[in-house]
Amino acid sequence: MSLILTIFTLVFVTELISWIGKTVLLDLAWGLYRKIFVGGTYSKQRQLKAELLATKKELLQTSAQDQFAKWAKLRRSVDKGLAELEKLNGELSSSKSAFSLKFNSLLWILTTGLQFVVGWWYRKSAVFYLPPGWLGPLAWWMSFPFAPKGSVSVGVWQMVCRRVIKVGERTFKNIMAMPSEPVAVPVETEASPSAKKKE
Repeated sequence: MSLILTIFTLVFVTELISWIGKTVLLDLAWGLYRKIFVGGTYSKQRQLKAELLATKKELLQTSAQDQFAKWAKLRRSVDKGLAELEKLNGELSSSKSAFSLKFNSLLWILTTGLQFVVGWWYRKSAVFYLPPGWLGPLAWWMSFPFAPKGSVSVGVWQMVCRRVIKVGERTFKNIMAMPSEPVAVPVETEASPSAKKKE
């Protein structure tokens, strides 16, 4: 793939991720990861919650004065279940936190980090050359910082791609936000019947 398309693709993917939202992507990836790797823990948690609710319901229906032995046994069972549920919740919470850190790091590496690497690796390369004398004395700015004179540098091309994609995104959002047909709002010309009765 040519350098011009590689940079455009990197910038486009970065902007697409920011448009969708990292939290949305994190939730989707976590749901998939959860089903594949920690599904057993989640099913165990759901089963434990169902058992706790059934035991708690039975505990509430049992009289502590009339059936103390049964009530105490149910109470110990509920307390033990709550402790186990708290332990499972802690495990799942730490698992989600670790996944979140790894996922966000991966996103950063695949988007921003890769852009830095490509920009550094090709810092002295020209993405493409401008026609001679096209921008006059401002042509040096297009090759800033290290590209050959009369060319467009990687950094400038990244900036241009980002700007064009953001303008396209804004235009798309404006088009999608426009109502398809004008909405008629009814206007009352006479006073309401309740206002006439008060007079």
